[in-house]
Amino acid sequence: MYDVITIGDATFDTFLVIDDATINCDLKSEECKLCLNYADKLPIRHSTQSMGGDAANVAVGLTKLGLKTAIVTELGDDLNGHVIKQGLEEAKVNTEMVRILKDKETRYSVVLNFKAERTILSYHAPRTYSLPKLASTQWIYYTSLGKSFEKLQDKLEQYLKKHPETKLAMNPGSYQLKHGTKKIKELFPRTEILFLNKEEAEHLAGSNDVIENLRKLHAQGPHTVVITDSTKGSYCFNGNRPYFMPVYPVIPRAKTGAGDAFASGFLACIVNGDPAIPDAIQWGTANAAGVIQHFGAQTGLLDRKGITRLIKKFPKIIPTIV
Repeated sequence: MYDVITIGDATFDTFLVIDDATINCDLKSEECKLCLNYADKLPIRHSTQSMGGDAANVAVGLTKLGLKTAIVTELGDDLNGHVIKQGLEEAKVNTEMVRILKDKETRYSVVLNFKAERTILSYHAPRTYSLPKLASTQWIYYTSLGKSFEKLQDKLEQYLKKHPETKLAMNPGSYQLKHGTKKIKELFPRTEILFLNKEEAEHLAGSNDVIENLRKLHAQGPHTVVITDSTKGSYCFNGNRPYFMPVYPVIPRAKTGAGDAFASGFLACIVNGDPAIPDAIQWGTANAAGVIQHFGAQTGLLDRKGITRLIKKFPKIIPTIV
């Protein structure tokens, strides 16, 4: 019996910290553009590489917080794929349900870090997803997949119907949100926790108001809806009262993986038997604060002692009802 099985793509990430660039922002909009001079040679201040992808990040985060975790993902039979599999095993994530695809490439990303914010260039190797026979688990964390994810999701829904005791947490990826919104929403009635960022919530709910989106999405089926809003904080609603949690005042080095760290902290608190939203949202916020102080999506993930220590460090920063 596992505590959580994560399902989604894993990637091999290269992080580049660049100095020479400009940010071009419209004063009437929050949208900003990262500008690089065409055909120029740009210096790199720092670089590092690591495994990534939502499913891998959350699996490692949950394992570090003491949960028994496995991952369902597909990797290419290349160097990057074997590095990811080895990294997962070293992190104590079970890889028995990892599928190695012969003569296929592993997905990878190049992450440009500038002034602590990230711009991601992703290579999506083609996949024909299949869901292996799943081991018994308390929770499934279903996240980012690419083209042809629908067949796997149908199998996942069948599994959940057959195993109603298994709870579903979901954080759909960019492809699923762009090309499979209707399909993703089919799982909402079976979703215990739905994790989204502000822009994703606006896309699914159709409003610019965070509280309104919490209520709209909750009405579509998920028991608990969590919306993160970058440096502004996070919101949570489970049908009672909506909560807001500000971020902890740490100095960020890079923001890659903050959402996954938040999700693993929040979910770990719930799986550990603490259903209280204020506690879970603090765990998520603390874990995200740990990650953004480092380069890479997994380096700064906290264990339970680390989360407790960070929460105690800022006793006046607590969730409030909004």
